[in-house]
Amino acid sequence: MNIPWLESVREAWQSSLAQGRSPHALMITGAAGTGKRSAAAWLAGQHLDLIPSDSLPQFPLVIPQHADLRWITTPEGKQSIGIDQIRALVGDLGLTSYVGGGKVAVIEPADAMTTNAANSLLKTLEEPPGDALLILVADRPGRLPATVYSRCQRMSVRLPSRSDGLAWLSHARPGVTWSKVLAEAGNAPLAALRGQDRIDDTNLMAGDFAAVALGQAAPLAVAAKWAKYEPEFVLVWLGRQVQSCITRAAGGESMGVSAVLGDSVLGRIDRRNLFCYLDIINRLRAQPAGSFNVQLTFECLLIDWSGGLQTVFGAK
Repeated sequence: MNIPWLESVREAWQSSLAQGRSPHALMITGAAGTGKRSAAAWLAGQHLDLIPSDSLPQFPLVIPQHADLRWITTPEGKQSIGIDQIRALVGDLGLTSYVGGGKVAVIEPADAMTTNAANSLLKTLEEPPGDALLILVADRPGRLPATVYSRCQRMSVRLPSRSDGLAWLSHARPGVTWSKVLAEAGNAPLAALRGQDRIDDTNLMAGDFAAVALGQAAPLAVAAKWAKYEPEFVLVWLGRQVQSCITRAAGGESMGVSAVLGDSVLGRIDRRNLFCYLDIINRLRAQPAGSFNVQLTFECLLIDWSGGLQTVFGAK
């Protein structure tokens, strides 16, 4: 299925080719759920002449199978891309193309590289061998060393309009009322699909979050439940709920927990500290996986929430 809002990727690529400025190192950035990996697969296919030039990136993601393509990601059971993976990649890129049409390497998420792994890639980013193309997909580019970031041409994937996102979702999965799900996903259609797949989990979490605010559930008990989920899933969802509260507190329309319970939740919250609370959540997301005690962190966040954010842990 075509991803129409990624037509900008095709246009940017074709424009670079027409001007003789084909990049050797490209970093794709953008919000989660916008199709960055599909864009990377399409670019790899273009560089290796595997797909028509008038095609578009596709959903679901299909990684092209080609002798001259290397797709590097976190190994199963691991949370980072290590130096051995990057060293092996650099060595492979230095070999002659199997087919004769250049080589492509995709690293995703590039911000999962360890510091040593990122440093071992620097020389290759600056002077890729032959007709090699390196594509880095960055979910959180701020976690990458500036030396890596500066050596790449950037390509930003933007969110589609809300109407376009709803139309695409209705075609991708008919029969679902997508408006609330898309809003919960920050208007990112692919994130909305994943959210719909986990709607039972997020509904339970929404009930827990509201109950903690209203003093109807114990923060420690809820934290123990949430610790069974992936930390990134919880923190992304939590951040969106807080953003929803900020929007509602400012008089805007929101679709999160605050929209369901209205002033019964917001009336207990120190709205001055909502931004600080959101900043803490975002800083936790920016930390490497495994660098903090998940259950203890959730306990602290939920204790603050139960106290109406009168004091916020981690605030400076």
